[in-house]
Amino acid sequence: MTRLRKLGAVVATAIAAGYGTTVILHEPLVSFSDHGGGSLLEALRKRLHAPDVVVPSREAQQAALVDAGKSNPLDVLVIGGGATGSGAALDAVTRGLRVGLVEREDFAAGTSSRSTKLLHGGVRYLEKAVFNLDYGQFKLVLHALQERKQVIENAPHLCHALPCMTPCFSWFEVVYYWMGLKMYDLVAGRQLLHLSRYYSTKESVDLFPTLAREVNDRSLRGTVVYYDGQMNDARLNVGLACTAALAGAAVLNHAEVVSLLKNDDGKRIIGARIRDNLTGKEFDTYAKVIVNAGGPFCDSIRKMANKNAQEMISPSSGVHIILPDYYSPDGMGLIVPKTKDGRVVFMLPWLGRTVAGTTDSSTNITYLPEPHEDEIQFILDAISGYLNVKVRRSDVLSAWSGIRPLAVDPTAKNTESISRDHVVCEDYPGLVTITGGKWTTYRSMAEDAVNAAIKSGKLTPTSGCVTNNLRIVGGEGWEPSSFTVLAQQYKRMKNTHGGKVVPGVMDSAAAKHLSGAYGSLAERVAAIAQNEGLGKRLAHGYPYLEAEVAYCARNEYCESAIDFIARRTRLAFLETDAARKALPRVIEILANEHNWDSSKQKEEMEKATEFLKTFKSSKNAQFHDGKHN
Repeated sequence: MTRLRKLGAVVATAIAAGYGTTVILHEPLVSFSDHGGGSLLEALRKRLHAPDVVVPSREAQQAALVDAGKSNPLDVLVIGGGATGSGAALDAVTRGLRVGLVEREDFAAGTSSRSTKLLHGGVRYLEKAVFNLDYGQFKLVLHALQERKQVIENAPHLCHALPCMTPCFSWFEVVYYWMGLKMYDLVAGRQLLHLSRYYSTKESVDLFPTLAREVNDRSLRGTVVYYDGQMNDARLNVGLACTAALAGAAVLNHAEVVSLLKNDDGKRIIGARIRDNLTGKEFDTYAKVIVNAGGPFCDSIRKMANKNAQEMISPSSGVHIILPDYYSPDGMGLIVPKTKDGRVVFMLPWLGRTVAGTTDSSTNITYLPEPHEDEIQFILDAISGYLNVKVRRSDVLSAWSGIRPLAVDPTAKNTESISRDHVVCEDYPGLVTITGGKWTTYRSMAEDAVNAAIKSGKLTPTSGCVTNNLRIVGGEGWEPSSFTVLAQQYKRMKNTHGGKVVPGVMDSAAAKHLSGAYGSLAERVAAIAQNEGLGKRLAHGYPYLEAEVAYCARNEYCESAIDFIARRTRLAFLETDAARKALPRVIEILANEHNWDSSKQKEEMEKATEFLKTFKSSKNAQFHDGKHN
């Protein structure tokens, strides 16, 4: 009961405490006097969400970076196109600064596409804050819960509230988890998604039919259900990058920083040497400040400035697996609060399948991390005891590993105990590094990084930060019922092998997918499916359409087959075998959009096939790390 009294004390403390017009790069933001005296934010919203607006071409973006010379530097150059980097570019450009962003691979190619897909404050961090009397952890949870609601509101088509069920096998657990999750509600305050509540054993099994009634000879006493947010992480990241481009930032994926440029006395960073990885061309881009948002690779950027820089990153591996939809009901997640080594494991419905994870262990930093078989088995073992269905390795449709860039705490004994708070520093003049943190707080991390950049470069923004209430592209005007317009007004015209075009129904599954992935821009994709005969599905059992390949190539900087199967759609993450079968048609459409020759198409097939081998599905469970047969 000591636990409950301590929890109650902290609760008391808490109570007291595209088409048409192309955007012109670097065009000054609308002034307060424009649009009949309307606010700067309203003018910005009109610009971003104009019905005929389209992102600048990749060639135009690269030209803008090349034109940023010594005499005409950017205000800010962001290195890294993950959640934080794309968020920083959007934050800076909407303050009226001249901004560029470069990403070595693709937007969300690293950690930002490999998350648990949750927007959360961190239930386990709140528990630690209570029992360790750690006010720092408590502030971290409080801040994340505030940001959680804002992310959902800024990208409503890609994010939603998700109930998560916590099973209880004693009456003590019922009271303990009920009080703890009520405190979670309380800390969220006005940013609360929905109230948590207790469900009886019968109600719980009705809601989650695969939930076991007995675990280790202990009978289920009920469950406590609370709410967190869920997202499509990679598409949210791509949306941030495209929104930044629409606002005037020069964003360029597949562009790698090969060295940093210093001023004449070598005491300040003033730019970067960049290589376009699609063409091999190199060029210099100058900027008053560089923001290093390289995630797990930020130390390699810092060492370009100072080869003796002390490393900041303690890399942690997080493995997730995808299971068939019948493992969890649509619209209800499950949290295993205590695994054999004290971790928390989630099992959540996601895009028509079930995602389960995660692990948390030290790892090496690599471009394409792979999950080990023992990590996959750990997750399967953790959930198997709580389910009444047989949990099989053969059911794993996909498995992947992501590297969390945790900021080092020298006193921490393991990465699981390191705070997930972020760090902003400028240990070399002109180079601001942002690292640590988590997806949920990407927006405020970006804000902190831009604030530091403004201070470092003595920049003069025309406004303060506006991203707290700025919807990303596709979010404005979207409603959960928007899919009905697609279903009623569009057909899926399909080209047959004989050259005929056969009309097909825009069924609810396809319409809901397009609406949920592209928001208010979904009609543009549906129009391609109807008008260009690209209405076929790319993979059996999935709603992805051929039209999406063409749309993403034209409007979302999709430059490779991997970009499409992993980040523009999530097929690689949902089922590697389905992604592999879809590749020939994906490459065929991309070849038509980008004018690839047969040699380039063959190269794309080889690269994508190798990429899919890093996703350890049941059909792809061969390891080459010396640990597994």
